[in-house]
Amino acid sequence: MSLSTFYKRALVRYPILVQSVQSGLLMGAGDVIAQGFIERKDWKSFDGMRAFKFFGIGFCIGGPGLRKWYGVLDRHIGSSGGSKAVTTLKKVALDQLIFAPIFLGTLIGTIGLLQGHNTVEIKHKLRHEYGDILLTNYYIWPWVQLANFYLVPLNYQVLLVQSVAVFWNTYLSWKTNQNEGGAVHGKVGSLKPVAHEPLPSGEETVAT
Repeated sequence: MSLSTFYKRALVRYPILVQSVQSGLLMGAGDVIAQGFIERKDWKSFDGMRAFKFFGIGFCIGGPGLRKWYGVLDRHIGSSGGSKAVTTLKKVALDQLIFAPIFLGTLIGTIGLLQGHNTVEIKHKLRHEYGDILLTNYYIWPWVQLANFYLVPLNYQVLLVQSVAVFWNTYLSWKTNQNEGGAVHGKVGSLKPVAHEPLPSGEETVAT
């Protein structure tokens, strides 16, 4: 049995599991690319746990979330009648105006949680990163989704999206981690030195 045949059979039998695994692998690959080619880390400083966390986000959130959402669109919009072009435009509009903002906010919040941030820090992260990421999303994903919903069968839509998303995940990993390296140093650096007033002449200090 060829690998392609095995994949197709597994996809039909276990669609959510297969798409969760592939989403995890591709999100992890995006983080590896971000660390190696954008952040220029060598293998000694490479953060394997960070890549594993991105795999976990893809496996637990990305794959299942996308597959369920595309199934909802296919059931409620794909069978609504009308031309294929109109149906595709409806799907893209709902995907980008409803799902994308919620999904990206969930991803950024989850990444912040896995980075060890508390609620206040996650809110700060969302305020400073969410707008830029959502705007960048609108430059790329409407066009990808037009082709995806128009040309690709439901079972393969997550695969296409996650294949393109290797580059998107690279950006997402870089964007959500670019301030992490200096976070601790920033907190330490924010401590102000305590000014010591000179002692009046004639007084001596006692060493303790």
